[in-house]
Amino acid sequence: MKNRHLVCPLAAATALALAGCGLLPGGADRHRTVDIWLMRDSVSEDFLQRFTTAYEAKHQGIELEFTFQEWTGIGKKVTEAIQGEGGPDVIEVGNTQVAQYADTDKLYDLTLESVRDLGSEDWLPGLAEPGRIGGSQYGIPWYAANRIVIYHKDLFEQAGLTKPPATRAQWLDDTEKLNRSGSQGIYLAGQDWYTLAGFIWDEGGELAEERGGEWTGALDSPAALRGMDFYKDLQSLGSGPKDADEQTPPQAEVFAEGDVAQIIAAPSAVAAITKANPGLKDKLGFFPIPGKKAGQPCAVFTGGSDLIVPENAPERSAAIDVVKALAGEEWQTELARAMNYVPNKSSLASVVEGQEATAVMAVGAARGKATPNSPQWADVEAANPIKPYMTAVLQGEDPKTAAEAASGQITQALAE
Repeated sequence: MKNRHLVCPLAAATALALAGCGLLPGGADRHRTVDIWLMRDSVSEDFLQRFTTAYEAKHQGIELEFTFQEWTGIGKKVTEAIQGEGGPDVIEVGNTQVAQYADTDKLYDLTLESVRDLGSEDWLPGLAEPGRIGGSQYGIPWYAANRIVIYHKDLFEQAGLTKPPATRAQWLDDTEKLNRSGSQGIYLAGQDWYTLAGFIWDEGGELAEERGGEWTGALDSPAALRGMDFYKDLQSLGSGPKDADEQTPPQAEVFAEGDVAQIIAAPSAVAAITKANPGLKDKLGFFPIPGKKAGQPCAVFTGGSDLIVPENAPERSAAIDVVKALAGEEWQTELARAMNYVPNKSSLASVVEGQEATAVMAVGAARGKATPNSPQWADVEAANPIKPYMTAVLQGEDPKTAAEAASGQITQALAE
């Protein structure tokens, strides 16, 4: 599906026009079309129209053409596009996908032309680090989302809890109080491995580590085992299944039944909760996943998107300018407010202060991380030995033995 926006006259520029942008070289001499691939539902039609109108008004002779892609099968489609000729000029990709595309040697190195102009020192690490391969920045952070704790205010009040926990230890204590008050303290599925990753990182561990160009699984490290031990303690305080993930059944629907006090989810779960139970609309509260120390939330997995420019982009100079605009402060602010996303820079977190769940998400995003930056990590997720490892530990198997087996499978997948 394509959204073609015609060049707008300069008189159509509004207060949302990009500050500081001038005509691109040659822009007044010939008409050029910048072909941009975005993922479906990443942005609203209203945001896209406002950005296009403002951008085209500032860049005479440039037309932006947007093509919406589906996540299913996108890896193969992007790989073919960047290896062919005359492909798209800008592509939105998942932040953890950049490494596999960079591995083709078909991405343009944006380090010098974009990074220094966009305040890269303040980028969210969970977006910036996956886009950086071998010291070069191939993926420019666009927007982020991560998990927070969604809680039922009435059940907290019923248990005598007047404020969210400040540390992981207090979190366990409060969840036990919620259980004693008659509610289910927390619903946490046994295979929510993204949440586990945050606990592992909070302990100083990793899912996999790179040494001398070789990747090895690291679930059996002492730090990773401590993360799994905390996960087990927390999961035991609810009735979540030990052998399924958070989508089986959908945890938002479980929470919507009204007797669960907490779930760990992205704020997007609110829509599903309130759809299933509109009566909970004004009873939902939010807090960052607590960390080991007060004042420092837990590390979290950062999902989201980066923007890449293929080496073969027909309009590469114009494409780079479009990326700078989308990733710059003005349109980051507009995007965050329009879509309830976390903007790509920590210094912009204040722009979502009026959006409670998003503001809480932004607090956690400052300590966000992404999965190991290996081109083969997608193969690990396809087989996903982490899930059965978690189930094995939750069902009583020796954690060290189970972790060693899972780490071996991760090592093998990354070597291939």
